[in-house]
Amino acid sequence: MKETPLSNCERRFLLRAIEEKKRLDGRQTYDYRNIKISFGTDYGCCIVELGKTRVLGQVSCELVSPKLNRATEGILFFNLELSQMAAPAFEPGRQSDLLVKLNRLLERCLRNSKCIDTESLCVVAGEKVWQIRVDLHLLNHDGNIIDAASIAAIVALCHFRRPDVSVQGDEVTLYTPEERDPVPLSIHHMPICVSFAFFQQGTYLLVDPNEREERVMDGLLVIAMNKHREICTIQSSGGIMLLKDQVLRCSKIAGVKVAEITELIQKALENDQKVRKEGGKFGFAESIANQRITAFKMEKAPVDTSDVGEKAEEIIAEAEPPSEVVSNPVLWTPGTAQIGEGIENSWGDLEDSEKEDEDEGGSDEAIILDNVKMDTGVDISNIGSQDAPIVLSDSEEEEMIILEPDKSPKKIRTQTIGVKQEKAASKKPMKKRKKKRAVN
Repeated sequence: MKETPLSNCERRFLLRAIEEKKRLDGRQTYDYRNIKISFGTDYGCCIVELGKTRVLGQVSCELVSPKLNRATEGILFFNLELSQMAAPAFEPGRQSDLLVKLNRLLERCLRNSKCIDTESLCVVAGEKVWQIRVDLHLLNHDGNIIDAASIAAIVALCHFRRPDVSVQGDEVTLYTPEERDPVPLSIHHMPICVSFAFFQQGTYLLVDPNEREERVMDGLLVIAMNKHREICTIQSSGGIMLLKDQVLRCSKIAGVKVAEITELIQKALENDQKVRKEGGKFGFAESIANQRITAFKMEKAPVDTSDVGEKAEEIIAEAEPPSEVVSNPVLWTPGTAQIGEGIENSWGDLEDSEKEDEDEGGSDEAIILDNVKMDTGVDISNIGSQDAPIVLSDSEEEEMIILEPDKSPKKIRTQTIGVKQEKAASKKPMKKRKKKRAVN
C-alpha cells in the first residue's frame, strides 16, 4: 500500500487540532461516526457505512467434506478484499501487510471467539458439513476499516439463511427456498471491533479514527467485545507502550460503544424481517433516499379537461377585441418598405462619396493623364500613334509595358488618384504601393 505522505504543515495542523480536542468532522473525542446498515434482496447481503467508509458483506454456503480433526464441525472462512475502487493506494493482485493483518484480526474476532455454533453446521458426521464463506469488499476507504468490516461480517451472518436439508440413511436431500423456508445460523453473540488511536506516545486518545487521523497516529489499539462485556480479542500495533489504566479505560469505552452498535444491528434486522413478511419493498435500491435519484423528477399532476371549451369561451369573451387599424407600408426607395412609426431606413440611399464619384467621374480621366505626363515625361498622344501597344491595367497604381518590334520595351507607370485622394494630397504625401508587372 503506497499512500501519499502528508506534508509537515498538514501533520502539525492535525496534531494541533487533536491537542485542542477538535476533530475535522466536528466529532467529540469518544464519538463514533454515523452507522448505516442496508440489506440486499438476497439473504446474507448487506452494506455497512461508517461515515464515508463503506464495506459490502456477502455470505454464501456450500456442502463440503469436514476437516479430519473436526469431523462434526462446519467450516467458517473469511475473506476481506481491498480494491483500488476504495482507494488508489491499494495495489491490486497483491496481499499487503495491512490486508493480512485485517484478515487475521477478523478470524480471531469471529471464528476463534466461537460466536457461531459450528456443530450446528454438521449434516452427516465425517461426510457432509456446511462451509460458510464471508466475503467482504471495501467500497470506500475513509479510515477504520476493521470496525466497519467486523460490523458488516456479523450483520451478514445474522441476516443469512442457509437451505434446509434432510437426511434419510445415506441420502441427503437439499430443499430450495420454495419448498422449505431457509434456516438461519445459530449465533451465540455478536463480537464487534472498536479501534482507539493514540497520539504523542499515548497522551491523547481518539475513538474511530478517520483516514487522515490514522496517518499521524503513533499507535492503534483494537478491542473486540460483545454486549455482555466479554473481550474476544485485543490487538495493539504501532510500537507504543500502554499502561494498564489506559487499556482498562479503553475497554470501558468499548463496552458502551458495542452495546449501542448491537442495538442498532438488532433494530435493522427486525425492520428488514418485518418488511419482508409484509411484502413491502426492500433491497439496496429501496434503501437509497428518493431525493438522491429523483431530485430532478417532477410528479405528474392530473389535468381535468372536461370544461376546457367553456373556459376558452369565457377567456375570449373577456379579452379585448383586436384593433381594426392596420398600418399601411411606407415605400421610401425602390426595394424597401416600412410599416408603422420608426427610424427611416437609409441603406437604400446613395452615399455622399458615391454621388461625388458619379458627378466628378469625368475629371478623373484628366487627372490620370496629367499624372502620367508628370511622372514619366512621355507624351501620351505619342503612345497612341505607335503600333498597337498592349496596355494592361488592373490596379490603381501599376506598370505599363509597351511592346515594340525593334526597340526595348519602355516602362511607363500610371497613377490613378481618386477624388478623395486628390483632396487629401495637399495634407499628406501619397503612399507608394507595391508594383505589379503585367504579363502579356
